[in-house]
Amino acid sequence: MTLDTKKYRHMEIRSLVVQAIRDFFTGNLYLEVETPILCPCIIPEAHIDPVTSEDQYLQASPELCMKRLLSKGFNKIFQICKCFRKNERGSHHLSELTMLEWYAKDDTYLDLMNQCQGLIKFIAARLNLENQIKYQDKIISLNRPWQKLTVQKAFDLYADKSLNDALSDGSFDEIISFQIEPLLGNTSPCFLYDYPASLASLAKLLPGNPDYAQRFEFYIAGIELANGFTELTDPVEQKLRFEKENMIRSSQKKTTTPMPDKFLADLEKMPEAAGIALGVDRLVMIFSNALSIDDVVTFTPEDL
Repeated sequence: MTLDTKKYRHMEIRSLVVQAIRDFFTGNLYLEVETPILCPCIIPEAHIDPVTSEDQYLQASPELCMKRLLSKGFNKIFQICKCFRKNERGSHHLSELTMLEWYAKDDTYLDLMNQCQGLIKFIAARLNLENQIKYQDKIISLNRPWQKLTVQKAFDLYADKSLNDALSDGSFDEIISFQIEPLLGNTSPCFLYDYPASLASLAKLLPGNPDYAQRFEFYIAGIELANGFTELTDPVEQKLRFEKENMIRSSQKKTTTPMPDKFLADLEKMPEAAGIALGVDRLVMIFSNALSIDDVVTFTPEDL
């Protein structure tokens, strides 16, 4: 049998990236944790369809359990785990994906941005990339100031309609995907931040401007890698937001998901914190200069 040298090299880079992630977080005094993948309830989300197993759910994110750990005194934690999302397949999407999540007491989304910058530079140094990443025809500098752009500003600069109009007519996601995302992070990494409050169901609102939430997404070479926010810690408000997500699911003729009551109970004791989910498969794509997510996993769904 002939060794696929390109695939093998991608797996080598993947191994190095995952090891670097662990070294970065343990070096910064985070505790690595494992939480259950199979759960009786998950986050009610309008636009993510869950994968079920018998009468339970395969997690789309370990977020609920990790935040419950924060409520029990775990102050700085990270996890690399499998997550599952139905009907997600494409050059940047898999229905079974590998996710990195981390959470820290007393942090905000601004701290998470700084941590993203530290993590990417740490991995680049481990791979001897000299503070730049070559991805396809782009050279992304890690030494230049990293771009920070509000969602409102991105619509003003790049969209063919206003942010308010996109929210009103339901075209927000389409405009982000096709008009804005391809322009982000092509010379240096980019943080797109301060999302409309209606699109941040688990995030704390901006002080003095409740139309927007303390949420950001992180981009390199036009590819979204991470979604982070300052955590909402009000269980009453959180339940109302979950109910709204389920109402949207119902209006779309989708099955609603159970209310995560144990999470909401623990949320009463959760400290102020920030948390983020980062797609490991996409991160490996960037660092291995791979065009498709298929190139950086051992088996695609179609191979099985």
